[in-house]
Amino acid sequence: MAVRETAQSPSTDEAELPIPNFIGGEWMRSSTSDALPVHDPGTGQLLGQVPLSTCDDVHAAVAAAKEAFPAWRATPAVDRVQVLFRLKALLDEHRDDLARELSREHGKNVAETSGEIRRGIENVEHACGIPTLMMGETLEDVARGVDCETVRQPLGVFAGITPYNFPVMIPMWFWPYAVATGNTFVLKPSEQDPLTHQRIVELAVEAGLPSGVLNVVHGDATAADAILEHPDVSGVSFVGSSAVARLVYAKAGQTGKRVQALGGAKNHMVVLPDADLDLATDAAISSVFGSAGQRCLANSVLVGVGEAYDRVKVQLLEGANSLRVGYGLNEDTFMGPVISRRHRDRVIDLIDQGEREGADVALDGRGFQVDGYPEGHWVGPTVLEGVEPGMSVGQEEVFGPVLGLARAESVEDAIALMHEVAYGNATSIFTRSGRAAREFRYHAGISMIGVNIGVAAPMACFPFGGSRASFYGDLKAQGKDAIEFFTDKRVVISRW
Repeated sequence: MAVRETAQSPSTDEAELPIPNFIGGEWMRSSTSDALPVHDPGTGQLLGQVPLSTCDDVHAAVAAAKEAFPAWRATPAVDRVQVLFRLKALLDEHRDDLARELSREHGKNVAETSGEIRRGIENVEHACGIPTLMMGETLEDVARGVDCETVRQPLGVFAGITPYNFPVMIPMWFWPYAVATGNTFVLKPSEQDPLTHQRIVELAVEAGLPSGVLNVVHGDATAADAILEHPDVSGVSFVGSSAVARLVYAKAGQTGKRVQALGGAKNHMVVLPDADLDLATDAAISSVFGSAGQRCLANSVLVGVGEAYDRVKVQLLEGANSLRVGYGLNEDTFMGPVISRRHRDRVIDLIDQGEREGADVALDGRGFQVDGYPEGHWVGPTVLEGVEPGMSVGQEEVFGPVLGLARAESVEDAIALMHEVAYGNATSIFTRSGRAAREFRYHAGISMIGVNIGVAAPMACFPFGGSRASFYGDLKAQGKDAIEFFTDKRVVISRW
């Protein structure tokens, strides 16, 4: 398969240079020479070197954000959002180029990266409504001659620690709302694919964002820990595995920070006998194999209820076996590689373990290769039959193109099966029955629920986040929760 080169490749010299941090309005090198390579997961080409920034780098970024806060907080909300209006226009203008760049460093096809950027733009657009969204409430005469009102005020410096799977969209769940409400921000993006968001920062500067309002520090756990421990950071937004989310939640709590920590998932799609099976099959394939399964909304276990099981299984295997796997920039690619060789090996190990525990490998993506791309991190579409909650593949988040099939005799049995898993991020049901859908919504106990929707992804005006082991905190990403998280309600009681 030939590569259609639609994005410019960096020269070898450029790729060997360390990716700069962005602190106080300046692009600057980290204080350390330690770095990790960033590779194109489809070709293996070196794209850059991400520095493993030190505590000193984090402290410099926080100091710049703290210094910028008073003037930015004093800027009227109607003026702050003008920057975001301009940023939205620039993102729309450069969306195609950003999508191609993101495809090269992540591996997703261009349709998926373009969709990711569009969802990021939605959050910028929603944050443009801050003059209305930040409004408080007033009540006259709570007592004779006494009035009471609430106002929302920013808190200072916030920080975000974000993952590799949506390196443009997920940071934009957080920092546009933080700066729109008058805070300043320090972002530590994933060290695996940080390049495209560098361009987003350049566009924010072009839009007029003042120095120090948004800062970026690259690195690994050392930088993340420095953020969590810094006394001048008021709150932290995190997305990653549940094990780390739990640690972030605990550590932020110890230092008195606000925290929203979004963790992992093991989502179930329930298909009833009365469902539109074509719709359900297409949704399942898109959900679990889109982005090579590297998303927290992937429905990685399909539960066929009653006679629906055998019928949907046949269609799923046929559809999954026909998917086009290849390089993300090629127009006919449906599914690209996983992010790294290490992650590919983890996914394959989990398939191996599932087979040892009794799952039947109905479609095997191990050993998958794409002609012309010997260095790509490939895992083909994989379907495991007979997956049960006690198995590793029934309990753990694989985060790869692996679909488990399970049987249930009723909706109640399907819900009980879901509840044997610790996570509570998302779920979907496919049915023509309003009663069944209503009962499922009522009893599922999951935060994001799709009814005849394969990927239950809320738009920016609604909150995004799970429950149980999928979320630690009180206020979620996006929507009204974002405004609550990044502001404090101050109550003013006055008599004149």
